[in-house]
Amino acid sequence: MSSQIESFAPDWVSTPGDTILDLIEERDWNQVELANRLGFSTKHLNQLIKGKVTLTYDTAQKLERVLGSTVSFWINRESKYRQHVARLEAEQNYKSWTDWLDDVPVNELKKIGAVDPTSPSW
Repeated sequence: MSSQIESFAPDWVSTPGDTILDLIEERDWNQVELANRLGFSTKHLNQLIKGKVTLTYDTAQKLERVLGSTVSFWINRESKYRQHVARLEAEQNYKSWTDWLDDVPVNELKKIGAVDPTSPSW
């Protein structure tokens, strides 16, 4: 079963801000209220929620105090988010670098002897 979990690679990513939004919704707060409780501007909080700014250790401490959970939870949530973003970007870059391979006429090249006929056609 662990190999199934390890191979799970979604093509989407959820920001720590999604968790923040869930928690403020449970408390019936809005972003302005949370920003005030955290000592942030509403713009900074909104950027944090959207994943545009990094969730720092200082922010994790404030979230722990105001929303609960632990500093390590918030730091791990941020780390996993950034790892997933990097993986998705790398996959997209790889795809853009290799798309041209779909246009290589492998079967035709095999017929004229330019490619080993036992090579896979992909």
